[in-house]
Amino acid sequence: MAQNKLTTESPSNHQDLDKKTVKEILEGINKEDQSVAYSVEKVIPSIEALVEQIVPRMEKGGRLFYIGAGTSGRLGIVDASECPPTYGVPHGMVVGIMAGGDTAIRKAVEFAEDDSEQAWKDLLPFDPKPNDTLIGIAASGGTPYVIGGLKAANNAGLLTGCIVCNTGSQVAANATFPIEVVVGPEYVTGSTRMKSGTAQKLVLNMISTSVMIRLGKVKGNKMVDMQLSNDKLVDRGTKMVMQELTEVTYEKAKELLLKYGSVRKAVENA
Repeated sequence: MAQNKLTTESPSNHQDLDKKTVKEILEGINKEDQSVAYSVEKVIPSIEALVEQIVPRMEKGGRLFYIGAGTSGRLGIVDASECPPTYGVPHGMVVGIMAGGDTAIRKAVEFAEDDSEQAWKDLLPFDPKPNDTLIGIAASGGTPYVIGGLKAANNAGLLTGCIVCNTGSQVAANATFPIEVVVGPEYVTGSTRMKSGTAQKLVLNMISTSVMIRLGKVKGNKMVDMQLSNDKLVDRGTKMVMQELTEVTYEKAKELLLKYGSVRKAVENA
């Protein structure tokens, strides 16, 4: 796909940004951001198709891996890192990997995304299996690191998906269940950390949340398996126990929560 055909590289709809007031800049960014959710809405069928494939594999012990470079890689790492505290799942059930390794989380690693063989090398220590899922994240859809990882994953029998922000990309072509969420030109031309990044974050939220709900990690609308890692979460959990056990005092609910370690277990053993 030629570079001049990439929607993510199209010229901004806003001109002379350097001459605008702060208010004008903020209003322009906000106007563009308002369109992102509608772009995501259009691809819900694609997201649904991928999630429906992920869940039965994870019920059999499969894991969910994200790979990406730059902003896309960081977003995958953020989503993966939030699953254990939010849903009480073990570390390693959802894993984010990015080009350049952990160093690249905070500091760009030059040309790391251009190595088409490195993603699979990064995955090998996890001993990937056919019940695992690999989702490639790349705004452009042309990142060699992601393309190579998806190709290798397909050859190894993994389920593959992707989140891209252009149509007809090589990343999508190598994903069995592609998600192509096209948000149009960025406010700052080519700055895909903006609308494209927001769209990717929204889709990642939808994938991991729907998967965890289907895996039984939510009861009603509550995170009943969340980790009690700070006072705020202990207080939230205590109130959840009180809602489930309507005649229990705050003090008793907290005692049960701390004794059993989760809202689910506190309610079951009350």
